Amino acid sequence: MEEERAAGGAVERALTVFLSGAECPFTCSFCDLWRWTIDGPTPVGALPMQLELVLADLPARVADRLKLYNASNFFDRRAVPLEDLPRIAELAQPFGTVTVESHAGMIGPVVCDFAELLSGRLEVAVGLETIHPVAAAQLNKRLDLDRFDSAAAFLAEHDIDLRVFVLLGAPHVPAAESVDWTVRTVEYAAAHGAGRVAIIPVRGGNGELERLQAQGAFTPPTLAQLECALEQSLALAPAVVTADVWDLDRLPACDQCRADRVSRIKHLNLSRPSRPEPAVRCSACA
Repeated sequence: MEEERAAGGAVERALTVFLSGAECPFTCSFCDLWRWTIDGPTPVGALPMQLELVLADLPARVADRLKLYNASNFFDRRAVPLEDLPRIAELAQPFGTVTVESHAGMIGPVVCDFAELLSGRLEVAVGLETIHPVAAAQLNKRLDLDRFDSAAAFLAEHDIDLRVFVLLGAPHVPAAESVDWTVRTVEYAAAHGAGRVAIIPVRGGNGELERLQAQGAFTPPTLAQLECALEQSLALAPAVVTADVWDLDRLPACDQCRADRVSRIKHLNLSRPSRPEPAVRCSACA
């Protein structure tokens, strides 16, 4: 359960449910979500059953938004059987908005079909990751800007909300340019209709990132870089820009100012102050 800032400035409650199903067909170099998937296709009925078990233990109006993340692509029939969409929509009926995640290449008519089943709005989260030309081609994501632009336009045409994931510290982006390319990617996403943009610091642990780091092609981003990228992105566009705060303790940071930076990032996520907040000053980092 999380709190998220809405476009108008209000704070809404969001319930994120992680569903276990088929592995994603894309092998992105920065991803470790395959650890939470199963071998073979998702059995029909498995996802609704998981969602039922979660919701059965919660009050009826526990949150404004339901986020369904299945460590794959929601509109991949192998990961989410079409037969399950009506029941999933029925279970999501108490929520004003439902967010699902999908590769841009899988966005098409089935998205509209699911949106029509919902009682509330549909938001599709798409990983743009980075617009750095070299890095984007090396991520194994099989995504170019034309495909992203097409998916964003399709969602806008059908009145479906777009959330975009942007990486901080993407492999093959020089560390000294990391914040700049993150901010530029946030700006690109907002210009193409993203109502929400989440900055996600790349975290090691999947094996491939450690291999790239040994080759000098990946440098883990720092907590200070995340704070800086968020701060610079807030004034870019009407999109709600936030920083992903999960596992912040894994990011390299100074012990003396870590707590202050985490506190400031969380505050910026929820408040978007009209005037710049004082930056964290740390003698140990100077």
